[in-house]
Amino acid sequence: QFGGVVAVSDLTLDVNEGEIVALIGANGAGKSTLLRLIATMIKPARGEIYVDGFNVVTERRKVKNIIGYMPQRFGLYQDLTVEENMEFFMDIFNIPRSERKKRKEKYLGFSNLLSFVNRATGNLSGGMKQKLALAAGLMHKPRLFFLDEPTTGVDPVSRREFWQMLYRLNKEGMTVFVSTPYMDEAELCTRVAFMHEGRIVSCASPAQLRAAYPYKILELAVGGREVRKVLQDCNLVDINAFGEKYHLATREPEQARAMAAAALTRAGFAGFTLTDVEPTLEDVFVALAGEAR
Repeated sequence: QFGGVVAVSDLTLDVNEGEIVALIGANGAGKSTLLRLIATMIKPARGEIYVDGFNVVTERRKVKNIIGYMPQRFGLYQDLTVEENMEFFMDIFNIPRSERKKRKEKYLGFSNLLSFVNRATGNLSGGMKQKLALAAGLMHKPRLFFLDEPTTGVDPVSRREFWQMLYRLNKEGMTVFVSTPYMDEAELCTRVAFMHEGRIVSCASPAQLRAAYPYKILELAVGGREVRKVLQDCNLVDINAFGEKYHLATREPEQARAMAAAALTRAGFAGFTLTDVEPTLEDVFVALAGEAR
C-alpha cells in the first residue's frame, strides 16, 4: 500500500521449485510491486511472504542470499567496464577471491560477454546490457531468480537468446519468476499468473488457460482495414487486431461467420477470409482482462 493506493491486495500465490512462472497483466496491475515485495525490496503492509521457508521481512538477509533480482530498468554502472561491474557485485556478495575468476568465466561465457570485459557498460547494446545484468545477478548462485520485464525494448534475436539462457539456468535447477508483456514469452513458461488491479485473477499452464477459454475464434484476414464498426452487430463477443488480421471471439461461430461475411460484403470488402483458429494466450489475456473489470 502506498498512501491511500493499494497496489497489491488479496493475493495468494505459490511458486514451486523448478518452475518458470510468468506474471502478466496491464500496466499498473501491480506486477513490479509484487516482485519487489518478494525480493525483500519493500515491506508488505500486511500478509506474509516466504521464500524457501524464510520470511522476507524477519529473515531478509537469508532470503537475499538465495535470490537474484533483475529490475525493469538497467541497474548496473554505465561508466564501469563489464569486468568492473562483475567485480563490484562479487564484492557485494563476498565471493571468495579463489572463486571469482571461475565465476566470471562461467557467467560471462554463458552470456557471450567474455570478449567485452574491457568495454564500458554504457557502450553495450540493449541486449548485451540485459545479458550483463543477468550475469551479475548470477554471481552468488541464487536458487530463485526474479526478472521484471527483462526483454522490453530488446531486439527479437537478443530476446530469443536471453530466453535460451533462462532455460539453461532452469535446467540446472534454478526457479524463475518473470514478468513479461510478451505473450510468446509467457507461452514458454510452466505456469502463467494473470494479474489485474493488484490481484491474481488466474494462474495455470498456458495449455490449461487456452483450454478454459470460453469462446471460439474466427480469424479474419481483410488486408488490415478497420472493420469494428462493420461487424458490431454480428454476434461477436470481442474483436481484436492481430497484425493485419483480426480475431473475432464468439459463442456461435457458424452464425457469426455468416453474419460477418454478409456485413463485410455489404460494406464493399472483397477478398477477405474467415478461418477457425485455436485461441492464443493473447486471446485469453484479453478475455480475462474484460472479466476482471
